[in-house]
Amino acid sequence: MGLLDGKTALVTGASRGLGRAMAELFASEGAAVAVLDLKEHWAQKVVDEIVEKGGRAIAIGADVSHRDSVREAFRATVQEFGAVDVVVNNAMWNRYEPIADIEPETVQRMLDVGFTGVVWAIQAAAEMMSEKGGSIINIASVSGVLGITNALTYCGVKAAVGGLTRSASVELGARKIRVNSIAPSTVATEGVKTMLSDEAFSDRVNKTPLKRLGEVEDIAQAALWLASDNSSFVTGQTLTVDGGLAHAF
Repeated sequence: MGLLDGKTALVTGASRGLGRAMAELFASEGAAVAVLDLKEHWAQKVVDEIVEKGGRAIAIGADVSHRDSVREAFRATVQEFGAVDVVVNNAMWNRYEPIADIEPETVQRMLDVGFTGVVWAIQAAAEMMSEKGGSIINIASVSGVLGITNALTYCGVKAAVGGLTRSASVELGARKIRVNSIAPSTVATEGVKTMLSDEAFSDRVNKTPLKRLGEVEDIAQAALWLASDNSSFVTGQTLTVDGGLAHAF
């Protein structure tokens, strides 16, 4: 028996990193998973691995910044699996740069994916989740509450995700739809390891009370708890998964 037996989950930005880890863990815990990313063939690689291990999954190509694309992804999931019980809004497009270098197109793209995409997914979930309700999990960041250099727009978008979470939890509570967010610190994905110098990587480890960066599995396990009935009385919360970093400043 898995924690998500009988449930269907839709995960955005699920072809790699955090999204992939969550999709794979959810499938291993019994969920049917819609693996959503901008390009369907990116998502298909994850689906192939899930199916090879005996799970159920479909790949969906969708641009979360477009409402019609998001709604079609939800419809496809319901058509294939009969329901959408869990939604993880993980997709994000990001660029770190000094304030002086920020360009309009960068701000717009980050808002389109990281903010507007969450709005459209919450809207679609509110319409298409059954009377049994469900769980919406938004991926925020400790950057939304901490001051991070060269991350003005990113910090703003992730802070806004917390506001979306609280508002949606109040409005959708009567529908038995729970809405929470997870705020990770830096996670040791391949992309992060490539982006950070050895010195910067060590600095972030040293600033973290647990003296390591998070792994994708740490965030996926937190998402699993919020997706499962074990957190059935939890809504409107931001679960910080950061090794204690937010308290070390």
